[in-house]
Amino acid sequence: MNASVVLSPLAQTSGASAYFGICLVGSILVLVLAILASAIRIVNEYERLVVFRLGRCVGQRGPGLVLLIPFIDKGRKVDLREQVREIPHQTSITKDNAPIAIDFLWYYKIVDPAASVLQVGSFEAAAQGMATTTLRSVIGGILLDDVLSQREHINITLRTKLDEVTERWGVKVTNVEIREIIPPREVQEAMNRQMTAERVRRAVVTESMGTREAAINVAEGEKQAAILKAEGQKQANILVAEGERKALLLRAEGFSAALERIYSIARTIDQKTMTLQYFETLKSMGAGPATKFIFPMEFTSLLENFRKGGE
Repeated sequence: MNASVVLSPLAQTSGASAYFGICLVGSILVLVLAILASAIRIVNEYERLVVFRLGRCVGQRGPGLVLLIPFIDKGRKVDLREQVREIPHQTSITKDNAPIAIDFLWYYKIVDPAASVLQVGSFEAAAQGMATTTLRSVIGGILLDDVLSQREHINITLRTKLDEVTERWGVKVTNVEIREIIPPREVQEAMNRQMTAERVRRAVVTESMGTREAAINVAEGEKQAAILKAEGQKQANILVAEGERKALLLRAEGFSAALERIYSIARTIDQKTMTLQYFETLKSMGAGPATKFIFPMEFTSLLENFRKGGE
């Protein structure tokens, strides 16, 4: 036996009403959540929220939790951190009409969030265009050699000019750094030749300085050697003279002692002994080839005494 349930029209109407009520409540909850989501904004420490109320700027909010009036307030986040952007290679003409390609990096930081939103539509595009024109203007007033050698001066000039323009946008340009400078091929070849010549010049100068220092060292060494040799010769002469002086003193002392000895012995010799000594001397003289002899006067007196003694 089959049982069938037949719903009355009233029951069907009640079920449809309940389903509609659930859908309506769900839709209201979703709408409320969407409104709350648009009304509650969380702003980070490095961000600020520029609030527009009915199209009018009412200031900046944040950081932290920010409540907005749904459908009336609108917010736009602005990042306050320092940013860096690259300007690709730009061909510029120097003061002496030389084409040169330069790319650089520029660093900026938003200091007035409201001005950065209200004063310029697309800040980064405007800043990039301004940086390009400023670079060409600066390079156009500098010679090619100065561009290659005065990079820091160009960095400071670019930063100053960019900062003057972006200041009204509430942006501070903190730094500009040229990354690469590409001169024309002819200039590069000339620079390579110049660098080669400079290296050769430095090598020659270094070699000449080394030769000069070596010659100075040799001369200084010879000078010191001559001084030392002279000092040694001086000391040697002093020692030789000192030795000779001592030798002469010793010889003189020897002669003195010998003379004293002779004198002491001579005092004991009598007249006859002296005469015999004279005879011995005459004998030695007679053995020589001489034919003439000179006798002292004392010899005659000695002979006289010798004769008297014989008698």
